[in-house]
Amino acid sequence: MKFLQYKNIISIICLILIASFTSCDETADELKVSDSEPVTLSELEITEIELDQSNPNNPAATFTWTKADYGLPTVENYALEFSSDENFENFVVASVQTRETNVSLNMSEINSASADLGLPPSEWNTMYARITSSLGSESDLKVSSNAISFEVYPYFNYPYTDYFLVGNATAAGWNNSNNNPALFRDASNSDIYRYTGFFQKNGGINEGRFKVIETKGFWQPQWGTTYNEPNDPIETSGGIAGNPITQDSDPGRFGVESEGYYTFTIDFGDGSYSMEPYDASNATEYTSITLQGSGISTDTQMNQLSLDPHIWFLNNVSLMTGGVQFETNTGATWGGDTAFSGMASENGPAIDIVVADDYNVWFNDLTGEYIFIPQNF
Repeated sequence: MKFLQYKNIISIICLILIASFTSCDETADELKVSDSEPVTLSELEITEIELDQSNPNNPAATFTWTKADYGLPTVENYALEFSSDENFENFVVASVQTRETNVSLNMSEINSASADLGLPPSEWNTMYARITSSLGSESDLKVSSNAISFEVYPYFNYPYTDYFLVGNATAAGWNNSNNNPALFRDASNSDIYRYTGFFQKNGGINEGRFKVIETKGFWQPQWGTTYNEPNDPIETSGGIAGNPITQDSDPGRFGVESEGYYTFTIDFGDGSYSMEPYDASNATEYTSITLQGSGISTDTQMNQLSLDPHIWFLNNVSLMTGGVQFETNTGATWGGDTAFSGMASENGPAIDIVVADDYNVWFNDLTGEYIFIPQNF
């Protein structure tokens, strides 16, 4: 009798469990989300947007779209995407919103997106926009909206920081506005800068010293060693410090034990520097180097640094979009395949001038390094 009671109880429990599972399956089917119809992105109120470099935080445009419908109350995401082509084969995500069906972008945000798309600055370009809706952190069930187009006039955004030498080891002396030689930026790693050249030393421990500044005419930001001046020994490598970047006081001075040619390397990525001797005894000393090509209206002879016959420069030379090369007095031409900075080689390609401006140009004939520094960006 007891066995039958237990058997009935077990049967009832099994029926309840089966019913529960069936109910869960039916509920799961009822709660299943469905693909949303594409949302509709509204046309902009203005069709031409001239981006204002002097007011980068000013609003440029507001994008508005309809709400996605996935069949159930959901937390939906909306990605505003920009493209240079109406098929969106190449696009960037300008903004991501959760539940919101509008977003306003400022001048700088649209300009950055145009730069990421490779749109040329200082001319009108067609830009396309769309909204892609999705669900959850994994962005499931993506659906893209209609595309709209508008005209945009981007400004050029120079993405680099430039650095200059100052100190009695250099041609500028301790004058922060004396045609201070520029460091040459590594084309593949914009945290690394080098200068291979002659460093002078006229006496004791306080001679043959130098620091690095970011803006000619200003002492801050300045970069040096982690020691406090004047208790800063001359070392061939170590860590770097900056005022006001890493500390309030001025950093120590870099230096050389004896005058000669050295390669100074500073890495702002890992915060280190090195100073290594360089053998320039067999280097050719050119009598002239000329900047020429489609990017300059007239072939222009460069100036030779008084302290170092291997460093050449031009200040405030007007360049236009096109290409330029360095031509030596021997008739050889040197060029490189990276804009703004890089390593030139003999018979190399013309260096691309991507935006017209007045430039300070520096060229090192020992290493082939070059740097073009725009003056108005």
